[in-house]
Amino acid sequence: MADNDITALALNCTLKPSPADSSTHLMSRQLLDRLAAHGVDGHELRLVDHDIAPGVEADMGEGDAWPGIRQQVLDADILVFVTPTWLGQHSSVAQRALERLDAELSTTDDQGRPILWDKVAIVGVVGNEDGAHHISAILFQALNDIGFTIPAQAAVYWNGEAMSTTDYKDLPETPQAVASTMDGAASNAAHLARLLRARPYPAVP
Repeated sequence: MADNDITALALNCTLKPSPADSSTHLMSRQLLDRLAAHGVDGHELRLVDHDIAPGVEADMGEGDAWPGIRQQVLDADILVFVTPTWLGQHSSVAQRALERLDAELSTTDDQGRPILWDKVAIVGVVGNEDGAHHISAILFQALNDIGFTIPAQAAVYWNGEAMSTTDYKDLPETPQAVASTMDGAASNAAHLARLLRARPYPAVP
């Protein structure tokens, strides 16, 4: 792979199976489109469409879809982790993904480095209730713990009016503040991924 061939994987943590319309899907696609403008080739995976077993191992056995998803995470330079907000929290699907990624804490490369070093992560949060800062903090800490590097201003979110029923996907257009944050997050993520590709983290002495 050439140095400039940076790739991204968007993990869509909606609770709605395909082909249901989803605000999380919309934000995932918007972030991937902005990454594409920086030469990043990406695709989206809707986790709820796959049978991901509970647990904290890389492979939980027969019928577990996570090993194939895990390989896509390992193959991508940038992880786009997008979740809806329910009761002020990230979705149960998002939590399942974090629990399965926990297995990577003990996995190292041939230099003894955590296997997810040199990978970049950004976060998207949608919901018609508060909780985006809380969710972003949880996701960033968890993703950084397992090795992902977080770019500057890498949290993109939209909170609807309190007690309303309007969803992000129902808006006539993307709010300017959200659009500009997406632009910055995508630019910073692509920039950082290329830097880490060219100059990986050194092995720990």
